[in-house]
Amino acid sequence: MKLIFFNTQNFEEISFKNQLLRSKFATVDFRKETLNANTAILCKGYDGVISFVNDKLDSACLKLLKEYGIQAIFLRSAGYNHVDVKQAHELNLPVYRVPAYSPEAVAEHSVALLLTLNRKIHKAYQRVREMNFSLEGLVGFNLKGKTIGIIGAGRIGKAFAGIMLGFGCKLLIHEPIIDAEFAASINAKFVNLNELLENSDIISIHCPLTPDTYHMINSKNINLLKKDSIIINTSRGAIIETKALITALKTSHIGGAGLDVYEFESELFFADHSSEIIQDDTIARLMSFPNVLITAHQGFLTKEALEEISKTTLLNVLDFKLNGLASVSANRINKTS
Repeated sequence: MKLIFFNTQNFEEISFKNQLLRSKFATVDFRKETLNANTAILCKGYDGVISFVNDKLDSACLKLLKEYGIQAIFLRSAGYNHVDVKQAHELNLPVYRVPAYSPEAVAEHSVALLLTLNRKIHKAYQRVREMNFSLEGLVGFNLKGKTIGIIGAGRIGKAFAGIMLGFGCKLLIHEPIIDAEFAASINAKFVNLNELLENSDIISIHCPLTPDTYHMINSKNINLLKKDSIIINTSRGAIIETKALITALKTSHIGGAGLDVYEFESELFFADHSSEIIQDDTIARLMSFPNVLITAHQGFLTKEALEEISKTTLLNVLDFKLNGLASVSANRINKTS
């Protein structure tokens, strides 16, 4: 199969090329462009596209892909909220994803955000580089004994829970499907969302973005959070209503936020804008808070995760090559997903 790879980062290209050397069933051309209706014309002459989370595979883009001869779409992500899945199925365009590349990578990044924000390591690092060895303003708190609220108990949420258990934390979990065996194994309690928000010292988000989770934390419930609580989000930006988060930060209702994702990140993340005037006033406001730590969607960025993403994506390609529309692979997204 002849594939076109969008949103190419150098580290991804290296990882995929290493996997391609072991396979003989596909060739890949790497492009820096984002895939959308305006760039879909680049897909002429290809059999499939390899897409990332900041591509825009809406109805218009998918219709063009079909017109240009694309037979399948291969996502190198677990999430697929950027794809009009219903439209893809109506066009007989199968969509594959990478459902579990490395839950530990994202869970560990969540912990890194929490520890850095709490102990103000980013500020301490800058001070010491400037020969300022003062400790004023760097007071944090012990994690032991704190209550951690985990929204989403999939592979990443469970990995995060295991890490926080090691810190001696109490665990509350909000998840539609209660896993009683898992809860018992870590002495956790499954609760409704409001109970989690009201009782957690730290909230970490690990659920997919769906119509049900869009703005799950919003202006109507963010005031339920404990004063000085910390929110960590390494899932999808739009799970938190950004306007509500900014209001809570401005009024000092919450203690801080560690964000690896941003509601409007598609126009910013994965590119160098350091020489530009950023037009997004919302992220500028977020970055103005001393108690907000933002990273640019790098939770997945470990060697192990990149290798697994490359391997699984190419296995998805092989599945389609061998089985076509008859594929029953667990990695293929069905129209009711």
